[in-house]
Amino acid sequence: MSGEAVLNAPLAVEAGQPASAPRWLRPLARGLLYVAGPLLLLVLWQGLFELRLIRPLLLPPPTKVAQAFWHLAASGELFGHVAISVLRVLEGFVAAAIAGLALGLAIGLSRPVDRATDLLIQLIKPIPPIAWIPLAILWFGIGEVAKVYIIFLGAFFPILVNTIDGIRQTDHRYVELARILEVPRLRFITKVVLPGALPAIMTGLRVGIMVAWMCVVASELIAASSGIGYLIMDARQLSQTDVVLVGMISIGVLGKLLDVALKALETRLITWKAAYKGSGA
Repeated sequence: MSGEAVLNAPLAVEAGQPASAPRWLRPLARGLLYVAGPLLLLVLWQGLFELRLIRPLLLPPPTKVAQAFWHLAASGELFGHVAISVLRVLEGFVAAAIAGLALGLAIGLSRPVDRATDLLIQLIKPIPPIAWIPLAILWFGIGEVAKVYIIFLGAFFPILVNTIDGIRQTDHRYVELARILEVPRLRFITKVVLPGALPAIMTGLRVGIMVAWMCVVASELIAASSGIGYLIMDARQLSQTDVVLVGMISIGVLGKLLDVALKALETRLITWKAAYKGSGA
């Protein structure tokens, strides 16, 4: 470094250029930034209540929601509903993952299977899972199978579509190279196609688990006596808005935790993927 640059360095800092923060402060800053949005929302929410701009019956303040959460948690009622809903979601999601991955691989790897199933899939895919509730009751009754079936339908198509798209996005150069080298088909699928499709497949699984949680309330409308969806609907009938919000927040938290688990699995499986995370700290 030249003498002039050394002399100008302190002047640049004095002129207003920000100095880099200590390394130990960076995780704390990122953590505060991560929770800034929810904290700001809570403060604004409580402030609107204190200013009497919202009615408690329509939207109770965070303090009352926290009291309802503590009461339900202390009595064990909330955890009982959560456990039942988690079990239903996992059953429907696992079934959807197995069926979606298997059919997606068959369609993506076989042109005849694609032609034979494309029209049927395109016709059924736009139908919302809640529209299947009357048929689910006729087919399976009002037991657990009908509820899991609705969740299965919600999670199935995101997994299926992303699996097919992931396989179709295999680099054509690799396909031609495998033909030239006469690579066995099974080895080509396991070493080239599946690793390349894995990011899209993991995206489908993450979207699928999110839609599965969205379908919990709909599935638990079917003569349910337990689950978070039942808790929300029962509280709505009793005008217990704070309990409704407790159920909604519980679904959001549980969905986030399962998404974090799938994201960690994705990071572990796809070590070669370098994702752009935006600029800044």
